Amino acid sequence: MISYWLIHLGFRIHYLNELGNPSPFFSNIFTPVTLNYKKMKKIISLTYGVLAYVIFLVAFLYAIGFVGNMFVPKTIDSGTEPSLISAIVTNIILLSVFALQHSIMARPAFKKWLTKFINPSIERSTYVLFSSLALILLYWKWQPITSVIWEVQNETIALVLTGLFFLGWIIVLISTFMISHFELFGLTQVYNNLKGRLTPNPKFQIKYFYTLVRHPIMLGFIIAFWAAPVMTFGHLIFAVITTTYILIAVKYLEEKDLKNQIGEAYVNYQKKVPMIVPFTKINKTN
Repeated sequence: MISYWLIHLGFRIHYLNELGNPSPFFSNIFTPVTLNYKKMKKIISLTYGVLAYVIFLVAFLYAIGFVGNMFVPKTIDSGTEPSLISAIVTNIILLSVFALQHSIMARPAFKKWLTKFINPSIERSTYVLFSSLALILLYWKWQPITSVIWEVQNETIALVLTGLFFLGWIIVLISTFMISHFELFGLTQVYNNLKGRLTPNPKFQIKYFYTLVRHPIMLGFIIAFWAAPVMTFGHLIFAVITTTYILIAVKYLEEKDLKNQIGEAYVNYQKKVPMIVPFTKINKTN
């Protein structure tokens, strides 16, 4: 069946290239084939986008257990501990793979290049998929270093830190819905493609957490990574590198892109609202 459609599609393309505008008779023959092919492509794109989202959701939920040392079979401190140097080098490589993928694929120039080869409607889903795969690789190959840096003995303080840990993840998730969760993770684009609609550029809006900080998602991650009743050396490496990456990538890459895309409105937003740490922006008055 697939060969049948491919042969007819190829014949139609060849026919159009050779003859230019076909006669109404041939158009009536081949138009249903083309329409079915286009519909199939849209359904495949939608399926791809949904699968990419499901993989992201699994990777995101696993991250909570991985960082928090709970619920999942492989965590940041579980497994056989190798030599210190081996573990440090391996973990830095894993974090670097994620950072490079995350930064390169998010840049407008890369997106423009990528959409020469794939349908623009699945560009975001592709980014989400590769980000999730980079995370899964990190979970799989992460090397534990279990030397304890600090361990909170007070039960009340330990519970507070655990609460902050979950609060960080809640901030991350809720913040995505305060902009456009389904567009951020590619579902809106593939759905609009199925319906034959173009997805407009995201609308710049400032509300809820975004009135306190410009990047509440990143704030949530930082809280979750550092709020640990027990901080091992391996966890510390993870927290230091990811926090450093967030601060550098947001300040020198994402903020630059946002200013280019949004313009003066974002520059004014920068002047009024702090980047990541709430209540740190000092309003200068004449």
